[in-house]
Amino acid sequence: MSDFLQVKNEFLEKVVAEIEANLGDEQFGVTELADRMHMSRSSLLRKVQKSTDQSVSVFIRNVRLHHANSYLKDEALTISEIAFKVGFSSNSYFIKCYKERYGHSPGEARKQAEEMALEDHSTSLPNHRNLILVSGSALLLILIVFGWMLSSQKQSIPEKSIAVLPFINDSQDSSNVYIINGMMESILNNLQKIEDLRVVSRTSVEPYRNLQHSIRDIAEDLEVYYVLEGSGQKIGDQLLFTVQLIQGKRDSHLWSKQYQRTTQNIFDLQAEVASDVAAEIEVIITPDEQRRIATTPTKDPVAFDHYLKGVAFTKSQSLEGLDSAIVYFEKATFKDPDFASAHAYLAICYYYLDVFKLDKQYSEIINRHADRAILLDPESGICVISKGLYYLHEGQYERAITYFEKTLEYNPNSAEANNLLSLIYNSYLPDSKKYLKYALRGAKLEKSGSDSTATGFLYLHLANALIQNGFVKEAEQSARTSLRHDPDNLYSEYVLAYILLAQDRNIERTRDMLLATLQRDTTRLDIIQEVAKVYYSMELYDTAYYYYDKFLKTRDLYGMSVFEAEEAKIAFVLKQLGKDQEAQVYLDQFKAYAEEDVSIYQDLHWFSYYAVTGEMEKSIAHLDLFSKQSGFQYWFVLFLEDDPITRSVMNHPGYEVIADRINTKFWESHNKLKEQLKQEGLL
Repeated sequence: MSDFLQVKNEFLEKVVAEIEANLGDEQFGVTELADRMHMSRSSLLRKVQKSTDQSVSVFIRNVRLHHANSYLKDEALTISEIAFKVGFSSNSYFIKCYKERYGHSPGEARKQAEEMALEDHSTSLPNHRNLILVSGSALLLILIVFGWMLSSQKQSIPEKSIAVLPFINDSQDSSNVYIINGMMESILNNLQKIEDLRVVSRTSVEPYRNLQHSIRDIAEDLEVYYVLEGSGQKIGDQLLFTVQLIQGKRDSHLWSKQYQRTTQNIFDLQAEVASDVAAEIEVIITPDEQRRIATTPTKDPVAFDHYLKGVAFTKSQSLEGLDSAIVYFEKATFKDPDFASAHAYLAICYYYLDVFKLDKQYSEIINRHADRAILLDPESGICVISKGLYYLHEGQYERAITYFEKTLEYNPNSAEANNLLSLIYNSYLPDSKKYLKYALRGAKLEKSGSDSTATGFLYLHLANALIQNGFVKEAEQSARTSLRHDPDNLYSEYVLAYILLAQDRNIERTRDMLLATLQRDTTRLDIIQEVAKVYYSMELYDTAYYYYDKFLKTRDLYGMSVFEAEEAKIAFVLKQLGKDQEAQVYLDQFKAYAEEDVSIYQDLHWFSYYAVTGEMEKSIAHLDLFSKQSGFQYWFVLFLEDDPITRSVMNHPGYEVIADRINTKFWESHNKLKEQLKQEGLL
């Protein structure tokens, strides 16, 4: 058994043993390891990440490098032979990985070992000489370690991070813009496949398209060390692009290159630019990543042209834009039936056409195109996401998680995958810890420019995740930042209202803030039910029913299935008003909802149901079961005793003990999460 692990962990010891058994096999990777461990890929990824804070691929690489250290002591082996023995087919890639891991090259490590061996060989010298040599050896070791620490500190400051700014169209023909934009996005997507490089998302850089900002300011806003600028033009079938790499903080040009190709060679151009940039920054590109970057999406330039036009229409974020995008993606797949990315985008477009509809229309189409996409290119981030969206569409959330996690394996810089995972852990399989973790990870990748709607949404997303985990001050700061960037975001307004309520329990102020927000858009279902909920909490049932009735009529009018958890409160309000028959209708609907719910809140729903029906023993029993869950939101802790349904059972002798347990459990979990997030550099 290797001494690679410093901490005793039976699971990791088995993992290391399997890696060691296949040390010289360069093809032995995550899939093969999962098979040997008799686990799914997603389970292996989660368990290794939890135990080591490393991805599985990085952990495998580190075990290989650890063994390389042992082989370096054997002078008969060359560096190339050692690389081969530990599963590296590329000598240069092995040297890069080793240097990244240990701060010096394998050759330098061998030289240091030889010097130490020479000093150890001098034991036959007089005692005073031995003392001098031992002291010198210790000093040398101290200097080596101290020097390595200094170099590590220097290397940790310039983080390997980059923003690819929107390219400028140098063509006189403005209709070529979609090609220039497509080129920029393809380069960005290729760079995002490199785990060793943090690449901010396309939506993060889009606000800078028409804004006059200095490179220094952009780098500071997006929190990146490098900025890539580019411009291009298309004349006939000729493409001419100029790309330059800039060090953001100093606004100094590091590298510039001009590329000229025909439209037939556009894919080679995209891969070449990404590889050139990565080489200049000196990031590690694994063989698998290089292969993915070099993969050609289609051999048909006409199909690719249709595809780029389709991608351009998806950026409009409108139903009309989705309809137009679908037309072009269908043209692309007609020209090339094996165009994986075009099939993936068709699945994604149909998903977003269906997402807010009560009666789903496009399940079969989404699944067909997603299956086709992932069959043609199973390692493409966009293809894997399309299949994840199909399972999200069908309500199969665990399977959706598997595909979004797999996307992060192939595309570690995917803000979209992180945000989709945070969506699932917020709305469908509630887990407030995971919600916040993925929201923070997505935020690190998705920085946006000032005064943009995207930035407002980003900070809103963070505010919601933070408050759900009890980070009240941080949540208020994020909510206010969201409103500064996007004053028209009504969701941010009412989230802020509740965050302030969490601070001082001033429910009258919260009511007034929500009413003011509702005045800005009287058709918003979410705001209407929030106003109703506040009046319900204040036990002003007539007014609560006025807003709940408006909410229900609007929901029925649009045929929407939303906020079903509110129906217990609606039933309770109706009972207080003597409308028992109407109350029973909504209580039955809530019961059906509770029966279908598989989240950690199912027992909390049953607690509410039995409290409304007056079955106190059953109600308390389910509250007790809920108290044994973990990962629940702060709202349930904060407002539990302010809920009129809860007040109806507070006199039960078992209530106080259970309520204390819920409160204690939440704050203990909060403190552990806080430390974890700090260690990961996320908070």
